[in-house]
Amino acid sequence: MSCKSTKVAPSVDFDHSCSDSVEYLTLNFGPFETVHRWRRLPPCDEFVGARRSKHTVVAYRDAIYVFGGDNGKNMLNDLLRFDVKDCSWCRAFTTGTPPAPRYHHSAVVYGSSMFVFGGYTGDIYSNSNLKNKNDLFEYKFATGQWTEWKVEGSLPVARSAHGATVYSDKLWIFAGYDGNARLNDMWTISLQDREHACWEEIDQSGEIPPSCCNFPVAVCRDKMFVFSGQSGAKITNNLFQFEFQGHMWTRIPTEHLLRGSPPPPQRRYGHTMVAFDRHLYVFGGAADNTLPNELHCYDVDSQTWEVIQPSHDSEFMETSSASANRGCTNGRLFHAAAVILDAMYIFGGTVDNNVRSGEMYRFQFSCYPKCTLHEDYGKLWENRQFCDVEFILGESEERVLGHIAIVTARCQWLRKKILQARDRQRQSSEDEGAAGGPKDMPAGNRPSGTQPLLEVSIREAEAQPFEVLMQFLYTDKIQYPRRGHVQDVLLIMDVYKLALSFKLSRLEQLCVQYIEASVDLQNVLSVCENANKLQLDQLKEHCLNFVVKESHFNQVIMTKEFEHLSTPLIVEIVRRKQQPPPRVYSDQPVDIGTSLVQDMKAYLEGSGFEFCDIILLLDGHPRPAHKAILAARSSYFEAMFRSFMPVDGQVNISIGEMVPSKQAFESMLRYIYYGDVNMPPEDSLYLFAAPYYYGFSNNRLQAYCKQNLEMNVTVENVLQILEAADKTQALDMKKHCLHIIVHQFIKVSKLPNLRSLSQLLLLDIIESLATHISDKQCAEMCSDI
Repeated sequence: MSCKSTKVAPSVDFDHSCSDSVEYLTLNFGPFETVHRWRRLPPCDEFVGARRSKHTVVAYRDAIYVFGGDNGKNMLNDLLRFDVKDCSWCRAFTTGTPPAPRYHHSAVVYGSSMFVFGGYTGDIYSNSNLKNKNDLFEYKFATGQWTEWKVEGSLPVARSAHGATVYSDKLWIFAGYDGNARLNDMWTISLQDREHACWEEIDQSGEIPPSCCNFPVAVCRDKMFVFSGQSGAKITNNLFQFEFQGHMWTRIPTEHLLRGSPPPPQRRYGHTMVAFDRHLYVFGGAADNTLPNELHCYDVDSQTWEVIQPSHDSEFMETSSASANRGCTNGRLFHAAAVILDAMYIFGGTVDNNVRSGEMYRFQFSCYPKCTLHEDYGKLWENRQFCDVEFILGESEERVLGHIAIVTARCQWLRKKILQARDRQRQSSEDEGAAGGPKDMPAGNRPSGTQPLLEVSIREAEAQPFEVLMQFLYTDKIQYPRRGHVQDVLLIMDVYKLALSFKLSRLEQLCVQYIEASVDLQNVLSVCENANKLQLDQLKEHCLNFVVKESHFNQVIMTKEFEHLSTPLIVEIVRRKQQPPPRVYSDQPVDIGTSLVQDMKAYLEGSGFEFCDIILLLDGHPRPAHKAILAARSSYFEAMFRSFMPVDGQVNISIGEMVPSKQAFESMLRYIYYGDVNMPPEDSLYLFAAPYYYGFSNNRLQAYCKQNLEMNVTVENVLQILEAADKTQALDMKKHCLHIIVHQFIKVSKLPNLRSLSQLLLLDIIESLATHISDKQCAEMCSDI
């Protein structure tokens, strides 16, 4: 399913072809494929091409091209073509001299050509003439012509099992194996002009990945990503990103991943990784002597991993145990993957018992616009609009603004403080009123911009760590400072101290993980001393264990910082080195606290009722809500509250000229408060245009409404859909619902909702029955009812 952002709400057309047995509706948005569905496509027949692994695949227009690899006995250099529309295999037309048979080479597409570089050649059956290559071949899709590029000057060392990609009209080659050692050098060559092309070695900087081979690369958001691979004793499951502009490598941190949240995939080699939208998808490979079959997804924006659950109608191999594991097939390595439109195609590889595969699988990506909940609340914090509370911090009484709705939803400790301050403010207003002073207006009746800020004094918190804590309350994360810098680590320790005081388990874990990952030989004594002063026993324990490690101890005690360490700490370190305490293992689950989504859900469902400051009127019925939350998520409400807030604090709710049902309105509030997109199909009709009318950050809600309608409208819910279609004037949908009702009337007639339909809708049903059913059918139907 392709979800593309559009300027105006697209019209919704419906398919009216419905046989007597059809009980569902399909929208005419083009061919529809279930999201996250694995589909087994026709395998490659032996007479077309051999089963294989260590090959390459590339995508060009509506076809997948497979080149090279090995079939278990011989290296290959045939070129196969799979048409994704016809699901048919053939040998691609070729002319000229192709590359020698090879495997562990690379292949990329640039313009209307495929470029093949390097790889391992020779006779694996007789184990002769085996060598790595550094040649470069071009295959033109239009003519089928193979041509070798003869490049003058410096050349990359011959290699195989390397990574390759195309960016800014250039081929980029990274790492690999030269026959003696693994590499981590990088080379590039322009693909624009064959006559003047030359190889250039790139001077890399930053956290360069270790020398490695058998890894994938993928380009997303103008960066190249490398995940895991074979690197000897140094093999890790780290993800690295490379900035093409500055030639800078960065290891993607994992300190922000809470214990209990999905971790990165296991370290592995021989896997694939492709980019689609803002995501990287990692599949297969060999992971510590296993062949995992889960599909892992990395969100480049949120820097989080998740395991994709296949759809219920995914197709699995009958002979594989994978169906029990909910994977696409049994695990494999040295397969290859490519992306066409919104789907990933995986071909071949080595499966159980070193068997080569000729299978082709298709995986349907989801392409919903991303959830902007955390970003929207983060912007509310950054802009400080509609603030209604001012925290007075520490001895210096520095002031930090905030929003009562967000703070009271996320932190019970601060909620009590705010309630106490509000009671004092209310008591003060009553005292002024009794003395004849000006009376304070109720919050809901006060004109916009005139509310006095509620002042909350917190003596135990300083401004800088408190602002980091507030950022967490709004976004569920903290902006990590420079890793390892002493002052930055000490700041997060102060935040950790606040998290303990305020009982924010989730923030505690984030701080601990950052600090533990940041402790190094240069800062460990400073961190240990500060942990001792703040009585942060867990961090102190981590630092002491770090210091007494065999590889660290001599280096640490020879530093100047050790000379100035407090005597009690020196004694602790010496004693621990001499007699390490027994390790204590706990099988108690770690409390990671509640998330932003969970807290905002509870807030909408009732825990935030006493802090409501706006009334939403739906067809005259009041629904209390929170201005700051509405303004953060909707530009419509933001403009209203900033410029022309109703004096009585009440807002009439509609979507254009249509008033949604109460159920649909609650679905919209769930989306606004905590990003929920689950709703009955009839709500989707009401809310399809809501993103445009209310100015949400993107059309994510509309994309889900569209999918909800593309899925099935069943006999069980057709009456609710009919009512919604009638109210929203979706005439095509109403007509289709009547069509289903007529053809499934025996079943529909037994639904209790039929009796609650309006008289006009019942007349519409009777009229449809009269139009479509003959006298004989009517008599048969009456006898069945």
